[in-house]
Amino acid sequence: MKRILLFLVTNLAVVMVLSIVARVTGLDRWVALHGGSYEGLLAMAALFGFGGALISLAMSKWMAKRAMGVQVIERPANANEEWLVSTVRQLATQAGIGMPEVGVFDSPQPNAFATGARRDAALVAVSTGLLQSMNRTEVEAVLGHEITHVANGDMVTLTLIQGVVNTFVIFLSRVIGGIVDRSLSRDGEGRGGMGYFVTVMVTQVVLGIAASMIVMWFSRRREFRADAGGARLAGRNNMIGALERLKMAHEPSLPKQLAAFGIGGGPGTGFQRLFMSHPPLDERIAALRAQV
Repeated sequence: MKRILLFLVTNLAVVMVLSIVARVTGLDRWVALHGGSYEGLLAMAALFGFGGALISLAMSKWMAKRAMGVQVIERPANANEEWLVSTVRQLATQAGIGMPEVGVFDSPQPNAFATGARRDAALVAVSTGLLQSMNRTEVEAVLGHEITHVANGDMVTLTLIQGVVNTFVIFLSRVIGGIVDRSLSRDGEGRGGMGYFVTVMVTQVVLGIAASMIVMWFSRRREFRADAGGARLAGRNNMIGALERLKMAHEPSLPKQLAAFGIGGGPGTGFQRLFMSHPPLDERIAALRAQV
């Protein structure tokens, strides 16, 4: 969950900065007044939409290290670190990707993530809580899950999806802003004034929330695929055991209103489900048990 939130927050921040730059430099207003076609506006929206997503992807590994306090294992200092690096290397070889950087971050909750712009230059990190609460076969399954994310190119795919939805959020918000601006203008021509700016900002937030539902839907689907990959690499029973361990560790420790922010997601009911990055653990376990 933390890697998804990190990606989305960084991406939205970059998009907002780019939008402000467009406003300050006059590019936004110029397009609104003189662009002359929706094609030109769409081209600008694509530049900013994909630009934000690609910048956040390029920064993802750097941001993750600093946000999570990841200590990259350059040289294993003990037998546990040696085993961790060796296991990641073995799983990466099985998955057909380059050796990722391996790191550990301090957190009492069992957690892990993988990130990076390229399959052969990724980062896989696990929490101290995960290493302390799981046995080695379960840790291996979690590592297999994360390695599968890398092998599937999930971060790149997420970036492309985010770029597309960003593009349409920027494009549609400015189209709606132009319509409102013209309706408020006496001559019906519009001036790209305060009405336009306020409408664009409000519409961009509303459409951004709707767009995040699309991104979260993809995120939930990729978790099922990563679970299946972890089962192939480390054994289905081990993957199920790791998810069961996560269920025991997280469900009792988080109040209901915060459950959606855990690694296993929330209860998955009602409107809340649309904004979950992970399917409920029960559904993930059931999907693995249903595999033939």
